[in-house]
This record gives sequence, structure tokens and C-alpha cells, in this order.
Amino acid sequence: MRRTRRLYSVQRHLLAKSREAALTAIQTYNNPQVQFKSETFIVLMIVAWTYLLHAHYRKAGIEYRHYEMRNKRRRFERTPDGSYRHWNLNRCLDSDKCPLDPPTRQNLKFLLGLRHEIEHRVPPQLDDFLSARYQACCVNFNDYVKDLFGPRYAVDASLRYSIQFAHLSPDQVTLAPGADLPSNVHNYIARFDDQLAEDELNHPRFALRFLFARKVVGKRGQADRVQEFVPPDSPLAEHLNKQYVYIRDREKTKYGAKQVIRMMHEEGFRRFNSYDHTTLWRQKEAKDPAKGFGVYVPEGGKNWYWYERWVDTVRQHCIENRELYT
Repeated sequence: MRRTRRLYSVQRHLLAKSREAALTAIQTYNNPQVQFKSETFIVLMIVAWTYLLHAHYRKAGIEYRHYEMRNKRRRFERTPDGSYRHWNLNRCLDSDKCPLDPPTRQNLKFLLGLRHEIEHRVPPQLDDFLSARYQACCVNFNDYVKDLFGPRYAVDASLRYSIQFAHLSPDQVTLAPGADLPSNVHNYIARFDDQLAEDELNHPRFALRFLFARKVVGKRGQADRVQEFVPPDSPLAEHLNKQYVYIRDREKTKYGAKQVIRMMHEEGFRRFNSYDHTTLWRQKEAKDPAKGFGVYVPEGGKNWYWYERWVDTVRQHCIENRELYT
């Protein structure tokens, strides 16, 4: 009985910390005075999901502490201060006992990788550019809290849509998505998305996108909600998608090696030549199709063409070695 109470106590404590971290992440992101929204949100949501999965593993009797077997006994790893070393979120997601569906795991894997890319530099435009993935992360968390521990632990009752002061200007609408992102962040997003199938990329558990339109009230004094959800397969949704949804190009732009070198010359790196280019792609093993830097055309042929991701990589290399190429 005493051990059962302890298990329940630890589980409840983990769950409480998980919910508090998630609510703090959302509150911080919606706070107009906070400057580092993405960085703070990602760190806190990683903490929230880690504690949530720890609570689940505790409840299910799954060991989530690091250990090694010695003489048929578990030898638990400890930190310098003597505490047990627990699984981080990445390890929780990789477990074959993980209760999360694949799109939810992909969403969290994306945020884990993004955290490393923005660790020392957080571009403010990232907040809007990736808001659909942040939104999916929050909705997924709320769903799994209810699925794993019951509806009384849901966090949606504590949240409301934040009131917006901004209107979209023509400049904002026509600005290319992510145009001002640092090259390392842009490359990471492109690299991660390239490995996903079309249905995975558009799954609502990976990125939850909404279209908001001003609604005219039919009668004076009629109450009206700010948001109204339209089924995605309805005629209205189909009409809106045709007007507003940006459809990704299936065929990526390709460049020959001479084109890549010429582009670097036009950007001021006139000493960058074919030898430098060949040395760079060999160092990075960039012609491995699995890395997504380019492709053989036709498929299985001998002619290699580079994607925009490789151009960005070459540009970053030239910038970091400016004294050699200018």
C-alpha cells in the first residue's frame, strides 16, 4: 500500500509540473512584452512533454531511468550530485513503449532540433513562421493529457484565444515566408520537411493551420465568437483553400555546379572556384541522396543537380571563409 501511494504521489507530482510548464509556455508566447517567444516556448514545452511521458511511464511501470545490467542486476546511472539520470525527451520518443502517434512525435522531434539551431540566435520572425507547429504542439499536449490521465487534467479550460491588435498589411501578405530567417534555421527546416511525406507534413498533429476571416453579424446585438471552425471537406473550405492556401511546388528548383559557382561570384565571392566547390561537397558527402542536397537527373543517371538547400550551404561556407574567397 505504501509503495502504491508513493508511485501515485510521484506520478501526480510529475503531471502537475508538466501542466504548469505547458501553461507557462503558452502564457509566455501570448505575452506581447516577451521578446524571446520561440526560444522560451520550445524549452518549456520540451519540459512539459518530458514530464508528461515520465508520468505515463511511471503509471505504466516502465523504467525511464538510465541503467546498465551488472551480474543480472540493474546499476542505475546517477548525476554528480547523486540523483538518478532520467530519459530526456528524445529518448522518451524513441522508446517502443511511447504512446504518441507518429505525427506528434515528428512535431516534437522538429522542435528538439530547432532548439539547437536557435540556441544562440532567435530571429523574431520565427514566431509567426512556425506558429502552426507550435499550435499543433499545444493541442497535441492537451489531447494526450486527457487520453493518458483523464479529462480533469486538461489545460484547454484555462486558455482562451488571445486578442489581436494587428491587421495584415499588403507588405506582410506579399512577403515570402521565412525570407529573413538565418540560413542555418532555414536549412534545418527545409531538411526536416524534405524527409516527410506529403500527408505527414500536412497532418494536423504536425502543424495545425487556421484561416481567419472577418465575419459579418446578421442582426444587431447578436453575440458572436471570434473563431468559427469550418470542416475541411466542406464547399466553403474548398473555396477558401483555392483562394488563400499556398500550394508547395512538388518539383524543386535545380542548379548545376557552374550555376552555383556563378551565384557565389555574383554575391562577391569571386575566388570561389570549381575546385573549392568539389572539395566542399566531398567533405560533406553532399551527393548522398539521403542528405537531400540534390538529385541525379534522370533518376539513377550520371548528371547531378543541386537543390536550393545546397546553395544556402555553399553561401554559408563562403561567408564563414570570406577572406579566402573575396
